[in-house]
Parts: sequence; structure tokens; C-alpha cells
Amino acid sequence: MISLLYHDVVEPHDLSSSGFGGGDADIYKLTRTEFELHLEMLDRASGRGEVAVLDSVARQLSGKSLLLTFDDGGASAVVVASLLEQRGWRGHFFITTDYIGKPGFVTADQIRDLHRRGHVIGSHSCSHPTRMSHCTEAELKREWMASSQILSETLGEKLRVASVPGGFYSRRVAESAAEAGIEVLFNSEPTVRTAQVNGCLVLGRFSVQQGVSARRVVSIAQGTWLPRFQQYLFWNAKTIAKRLGGSHYLALRKSLLKDPGSMR
Repeated sequence: MISLLYHDVVEPHDLSSSGFGGGDADIYKLTRTEFELHLEMLDRASGRGEVAVLDSVARQLSGKSLLLTFDDGGASAVVVASLLEQRGWRGHFFITTDYIGKPGFVTADQIRDLHRRGHVIGSHSCSHPTRMSHCTEAELKREWMASSQILSETLGEKLRVASVPGGFYSRRVAESAAEAGIEVLFNSEPTVRTAQVNGCLVLGRFSVQQGVSARRVVSIAQGTWLPRFQQYLFWNAKTIAKRLGGSHYLALRKSLLKDPGSMR
């Protein structure tokens, strides 16, 4: 399985209309035109897997499936869902429950509607902690259990799927998710390999952000090794920087994103 990680889809010059604000979040927001081009080229692409959804560990998918995932729970999920449905596809929408109904985020009614239309609703934690892998056991328990309970009550059925916010994943994060009853957990590691942690299926994803071309996304979806390997190398370089820099890494990243020219 190959999973693609998207966030928000917005109109040009209106980045604040959906999801979290600030440079750190904005780099993951695509314009509607860009996103529609991604969908069009994915639809035409030969050799890619069938677009599918994974809503529980019991779901049987083919060995070559393509999963489309959207983090944070931004208001653009409503638009994204409609664009997917035009092609007969469904996606995975991961909700940060502390932000349900707040400006720029989906409401409880919209979450229920997405679910009724066949999209998978999952947890993206309660508060979207900056470094989830550094949370205490009590904090992890609250992030997964409380968010799962809120979404289960909203949907009227047990929630089984989640994604890890911020790219800070560890086995402890998966163990806590499994304890909360989560059966399928997506992280942000660019890999097609899966793992089992206390009965919870852990999957990686290939991240899509501003500047990533539709052609490159198609290459990843088709299983081309080079773009996947390049993203894997970049991911591991960031992982090392995060471990060595700790909170200083995040401060430097935010500082750079305030001045886009410094990143060129």
C-alpha cells in the first residue's frame, strides 16, 4: 500500500481559510487548482494502485492500493471530499478534536456528513501536540482516548483509525493508540512497510506540500523508487535533526518559516 499525506486545500492568498495558521502549517496547504491537477493526473496514471480506504485492521485490501489521507481536520475537508467523490474515490480525514467547530475547522455535523458519504474519519489527537513522541504517558492517553471517545460519540460508532500529528512518532505513541482501541495508525514516515504494535497496524505516508508537482506525486503512487527514496533520505535527515536539536529544532524551523527567503 502507498499512502499520500495531504493537509488543506485552499484558494490562492487565502491560506487562513482552513486548518492551522502560520508558516509551519502553510507549507502543507495546496491551492485548489494544484490539488485538482494532482487528482486528474492520478486518475489518468497507469500502474498505480486502486484508490481505497482502510477503516479497520480487518479490512482486506489488495497488495497495491493507494490511500489518500488528509490531516488536521481543516474546513477544506468538505471541498476535498466532493472533489474525490467526482472520481468515485473516498479519503481518510483525521480530526484534531479540540478544534472541531472553530474557525477554519470542520464542524461535528460536517464530520457526520463526511462519514455518511463513505469517507473514513479518524483521530488526529485532541490538541495536536508539537512533539507527540515526547508526551508523558498521561498526555498520550488523553490525546488518544479523549479524541477517540469524542469522535465515536459524534459518529455513533467506534473509531478505529488515527494519524500521528507533527511527524513525531515513536513506539510509545503506537502503544498508547492501541490501548485506546485504535486499530490502524498512520504516521509520516515515507515508507510502504507496515508494522504491528500491540495489534495496531502502523503505516507510513508520503507527504505532499507546496511545490511538490503532480508528476512527482504520480511517480510515488506508481511505485517509482527514486522519488520515494529521496523523500525517505530527507525524512531521516530531519529525524536526526529533531533528535539532536529537540525543541531548538522547532524554534529554528519556525524562525526560518517567518522569512521564506532564508529557506531558498
